[in-house]
Amino acid sequence: MKELLGVIDASENHIQLKEITKNRSIAAVPIGSRYRIIDFALSNMVNSGIQDVGIITQNHYNSLLTHLGPGKDWDLNRKRGGLFIFPPYGGSDSQGWYRGSVDALHSIMRFIRRSEQEYVLVSGTYMVFSFTYHDVLKYHIDNEADITILYKEKKGMTPDEFKQNTLIKVNDCGRVVDMEINPSLPRFNNIYMNTFIIGKDLLDYLLDECQSRGESDFVKDILLRKLSSLKIYGYKFNGYLACINSINAYYRYNMDLLNSDIREELFIKSGPVHTRVMDVVPAMYSENACVKNCIVADGCIIDGNVENSILFRGVKIYKGAKIKNSIIMQDSEVHENAILENVILDKEVIIRRSKNLIGQEIYPVVISKGAVI
Repeated sequence: MKELLGVIDASENHIQLKEITKNRSIAAVPIGSRYRIIDFALSNMVNSGIQDVGIITQNHYNSLLTHLGPGKDWDLNRKRGGLFIFPPYGGSDSQGWYRGSVDALHSIMRFIRRSEQEYVLVSGTYMVFSFTYHDVLKYHIDNEADITILYKEKKGMTPDEFKQNTLIKVNDCGRVVDMEINPSLPRFNNIYMNTFIIGKDLLDYLLDECQSRGESDFVKDILLRKLSSLKIYGYKFNGYLACINSINAYYRYNMDLLNSDIREELFIKSGPVHTRVMDVVPAMYSENACVKNCIVADGCIIDGNVENSILFRGVKIYKGAKIKNSIIMQDSEVHENAILENVILDKEVIIRRSKNLIGQEIYPVVISKGAVI
């Protein structure tokens, strides 16, 4: 794995989670009571033994930089190598704003060229899964592939859910033979996981070729156009995959974490999910508290009823308040006798006494950061 350089493309600007991404990137969106979405992609690389990781950022990246710091919590704060963060910048060949994934990767090509590794692993952030890449790299080398991409066979998804993803067709030899980008009438059910392995020199050549033609999208302008000329293989992922590309998906996949089997697969099976450590006191439950099937972070104070919900650090639930099927982010407060059901509260939201917010499972109510209701 020392031959593999990790790159996380956190510049994704096509994923909109309404109020939740108003002041933060998708990579910095909180999930699972104490984590950020980027923790999964970064932990996958660290648990695989990858020692050098570069992270490309673009808009609203302050929260992400604060969360990552020098990389100590991921054991990447090293004298040589470790964690490299690349904010956008303007120059003679860049305006500081990436038109697509090709622009984003090309902006850090100097870093990639100077790396000692032979192969590059590129991962997005909005696909949440737990995995180590040893077998994928071996699969890539054994097949003498030009590019190896990860995919997941998904069943039971609606056409609207498929429409937000790239789908691929793989033949019996594992080679990718067809692709569909955001199809209205999907013919395949293999979702491209926005993760691939490629040789460093080949990546350099392909990015330069795209730049010279004014092309900017890695999937459309490289993968799709070069299916016949490049050996592009697919590696099937059989674990749990969350595609967090909408508010409904964010809500649904957070609720999935209340399932102990899913938690075990995400947080234990392939290694721990590392995150920024906060020195916070344990949660406190009063004698009036009633908590059922919840994930509760440190620093919470609960004096009401909470069921099937996820509470982040420092949340306060006052006496008589009733919370059900909801996500309450850091330092929010729900005052006496308030009722919340199918609700997402961003950080530092205050719900005043006796207020009621009732959403639907397919359309949760979202309250933006710092709001007072």
